[in-house]
Amino acid sequence: MKLGLCGALILFFVSHFTLAQITGKISSSDTRAPLEYATAALYHQENSELVAGVITDGEGVFVLTDLKKGMYYLEVSFIGFETKTIRDIRLNVRNEAKELGTILLKIGTNQLNEVVVQAESATVINTIDRQVFEASKFQNAQGGTVTDVLRNLPSVAVNGLGEISVRGSTGFVLLLNGKPIQGDAAVFLNQLPANSVERVEVITAPSAKYDPEGKAGLLNIIMQKESVAGTFTQINVRAGLPSIEGYGNTEPSRRYGVDVTHNIRKEQWNFSFGANYQRNDLAGRREGDVFTILNDTLTRFPSDGERSFDEVNYSGRFTVDFEPDTLNIVALGFYAGKRQKDRTADILYFDNHAITPANGTERLYTFQYFNENLRERKGDFVLGSLDYAHTFQNRSKLSASLLYEYTLLGGPTTNRNLGFPNTDLVYQDEFNTNDNPLNGFRFQLDYAWKPFAFGTLETGYQYRILDHTGDFVYERRNNVTGEFELVPEFSSEVDLTRSIHSAYAQLSEKKGKWDYAAGIRLEAMDRDFDLRDKTNTIDTTYTYNFVKPFPSASLQYELNERTHIKAAYSRRIERTTTFKMNPFPEREHSETLEQGDATLLPEFIDLVELGITKNFKGDHSLFATAYFRNVENLVNRVNTVFNDTILNRIYSNVGRGRSLGLEVGGQFKPTKNWSNFIGGNFYSYDIAGTFDNRALNTHSFVYSVNANSTYAFTPTASLQFTFNYLSTQNTAQGEDSRFYSPNLTFRKAFLDNRLVATLQWQNMDMGLLDTNEQRITTERPGEFFTTTNYVYEVDMILLNLSYSFNKNTNKAKFIESEFGKREF
Repeated sequence: MKLGLCGALILFFVSHFTLAQITGKISSSDTRAPLEYATAALYHQENSELVAGVITDGEGVFVLTDLKKGMYYLEVSFIGFETKTIRDIRLNVRNEAKELGTILLKIGTNQLNEVVVQAESATVINTIDRQVFEASKFQNAQGGTVTDVLRNLPSVAVNGLGEISVRGSTGFVLLLNGKPIQGDAAVFLNQLPANSVERVEVITAPSAKYDPEGKAGLLNIIMQKESVAGTFTQINVRAGLPSIEGYGNTEPSRRYGVDVTHNIRKEQWNFSFGANYQRNDLAGRREGDVFTILNDTLTRFPSDGERSFDEVNYSGRFTVDFEPDTLNIVALGFYAGKRQKDRTADILYFDNHAITPANGTERLYTFQYFNENLRERKGDFVLGSLDYAHTFQNRSKLSASLLYEYTLLGGPTTNRNLGFPNTDLVYQDEFNTNDNPLNGFRFQLDYAWKPFAFGTLETGYQYRILDHTGDFVYERRNNVTGEFELVPEFSSEVDLTRSIHSAYAQLSEKKGKWDYAAGIRLEAMDRDFDLRDKTNTIDTTYTYNFVKPFPSASLQYELNERTHIKAAYSRRIERTTTFKMNPFPEREHSETLEQGDATLLPEFIDLVELGITKNFKGDHSLFATAYFRNVENLVNRVNTVFNDTILNRIYSNVGRGRSLGLEVGGQFKPTKNWSNFIGGNFYSYDIAGTFDNRALNTHSFVYSVNANSTYAFTPTASLQFTFNYLSTQNTAQGEDSRFYSPNLTFRKAFLDNRLVATLQWQNMDMGLLDTNEQRITTERPGEFFTTTNYVYEVDMILLNLSYSFNKNTNKAKFIESEFGKREF
């Protein structure tokens, strides 16, 4: 059979210009479970000189490349397991591919009761495309939620409203065990117990194999995994002391919870059951001042009152994994939960007055009233997933995944304007629904193989469809008849349907001191947004479709054993949500409407970054990453004057946003018992564009610092201080003030570490600081000015008890939400 010229050239290249490689998989001999981060080191058999060394991936697979002909031996090792040596590995030809199969490691048996050897793992590990943080290092989060873990990471900030941002942007995608979630990440993260998390991976410049969503990249939450067979049970109980500062709120705050995980691993089967209940209230108040100028009349309405939260979460999950052999694995899971977060905003509007002309001093009238506002938000959901993966004899891998989700989002809001001090007098009584049922489906197929010695090729296809409806009914009580009547201008029905087809190709490899990856993802999206009012006079469908490429590339070079430099580029998209597209205003509270834009365009993002990591002797390390992010079609919340006492908040494409920043972090251990980790993000942020035919140009320098310092008194007792600080940040029409929170945690282990108690002092203040409060200010000269100071609870004391019936940890694959968590 004759080869064509092209085929002959490829054959010549493969046979003459590729080097040999050795591949294999490292697993536990007890459970046959793959061992991630195990070490494979290759030596010359003649002189024992180290040739190459790698760590295994999440499937326990390792690949040693760029090898010459010769005789070698291999040492494989993992903490807690016996090291195994494989001798007489012969590579006979230049381009030979040697497959060693599955290498089984036995659990170590040479443990001595008289000797205790302790090795402290690093808080952060830097790789070519991500930073990996060990969740257990942040003791202030134990007993809380994943949000409490995230607030400790250098690139992450949590502001006074509970909004999570990565490098200054709330537009990031949440992953669970490497799979994407849609919806408001904060809604989901506040339901996931911190105790069940093993590590968090921050991927700021993701490769093409990931969805291109999220202008700030990805946060990957990795659940705990077990390493040995048997039964594992862990119970965590949390309780908070009564509030020290209640801010005169109507009801006291309650904080308590329990989460239970039970895992059984036997031979090829792994079963996991989990349940979680949390009550997490937060006392607080808000102080505001607003004025509007309309028809040369200035109306001012200062306010003060309660702004508190009552939050209840409970959920259950069940997963089963079946691994008939080392080449196949099937996983099935269900996860269901209920969540309700009630925000009480009972505000007194005092000394309200109007002045004409606007620059005058004589008041037309003075008026005060009491606004009673309760907003209930739910997040009930049911998820089901099915995953299958097959590894071929040549180490190529095929995997498929199905996910279905039903989510009920939203909830009602009541808004009552009452007389003051006579609150029996009702000026206005309003009620609006916010029901958002969502159905989502995702199918994904991936295949990875190594056709050439210079790279592993990963390819895949994904199909997603989302159907998200919204029913917004706004009613106002007729003070004469006592009946509630429809308010058409605030009532609507919306239906967002979005389907996405995408395919990707990604080439990656590690050769010598170089580590590289490059790929492209092609995506076709069809978006239909159907809008109707309740009087049936409006029924319009807005469509937006595109076919676009999303390229990415990353490169890392090893200067020496302790120093690496890297560079990366990623093209991304931030999709619009149903809430931000609904053009019908929603009455949030007495002084505010919120409104979207049916023609809102998605944001398109280009990110470039350059970084260096350096490890020093004595458990010290340092990393720094410079980055530039350009955002087109920037979506921002801007305000207009609706009437003399109501502002309208509108989500709109305002132009372009640019960030030029530096992210730094380091781990330092001055003494044997004292370790410190500090990270910060420093960036210049510019917004340039227009809104309502007016130019928008703002600039600010923003920074955030997250630090923790831990001192170990004994091997079982330690004290940790953490500090989170976020500086002032500009917005399209104003700024958000600084926000900070110090915390102190004492940890003590008992019963051979089976029982762990943590006593937490959160939001330390003692009446001396301005902890846990933030001022939000917006203005448009000549039209309005608003400033609101949100003051939330300080000096919170909580006790968390965690008991494990054995020392194994949970391997269950957590089921992830694909749709609802990003649409809410």
